[in-house]
Amino acid sequence: MSEITIDTNELGEKIVRVLKTIYDPEIPVDIYELGLIYDVFVNEDHDVKILMTLTSPNCPVAESLPQEIQEKVKSLDAVNDVEMELTFDPPWSQDLMSEEAKLELGML
Repeated sequence: MSEITIDTNELGEKIVRVLKTIYDPEIPVDIYELGLIYDVFVNEDHDVKILMTLTSPNCPVAESLPQEIQEKVKSLDAVNDVEMELTFDPPWSQDLMSEEAKLELGML
């Protein structure tokens, strides 16, 4: 059997690794550590849904960033389809940033 089986948790970890390669253009921290990704869902068919926010509703990359994320995640071999959902509830705040991101930005 040559088909590679990958479980949803493993695929979820691969997706997070991809998300950590995408940076907010205004802040030198990746979108995952920045806290812009609220949730990543992967079903048995390897369809992915990403729930995310932006630093503000007027963010200059409101159109391009979700598209970049979708394209990069979809480029993973095991991913079937990617759906992006943008939300501002709850609104993004610096509290959502990881310790690593706060350290990187000199906030600790």
